Amino acid sequence: MKKLENFTGGIITSIQTEIEEVLETYETALNASDIDTVLSVFAPDGVFMPPNQPSTIGTDAIRAAYEGIFQTITFDTELTVEEIVQVAPEWAFVRTHSNGHVTINAIQQRVPDANHELFIFQKGDGNAWRIARYAFATTNPLPR
Repeated sequence: MKKLENFTGGIITSIQTEIEEVLETYETALNASDIDTVLSVFAPDGVFMPPNQPSTIGTDAIRAAYEGIFQTITFDTELTVEEIVQVAPEWAFVRTHSNGHVTINAIQQRVPDANHELFIFQKGDGNAWRIARYAFATTNPLPR
């Protein structure tokens, strides 16, 4: 994962570090198709909002969504953090982009994958930051 480059004199806040650690855990779990670790970074009432599909809300729905994703594709992707903004003591948003490849498991075809992502983080139980909302969209050109 490429971490946020800080342009304010090189001062990295503890919030930035904590959130980047969660994103790094997510990226590693995504690339390993590790559902349990993916779920560990989401809030219990988290919302996953993939494009062209209904939102999935809560642990059970998010588990089912990622089970389907990991059966269909395998990731080899890297997140780059573009922006981290704390908007309240227990809320922050993060803007990222990702680049890499996915392998379509049914046919073992590797294709480019690129997205921009928006994460909303909430500080919850145990004073830990978790993903409360997550949405993304491809930045690959549309097929012709």
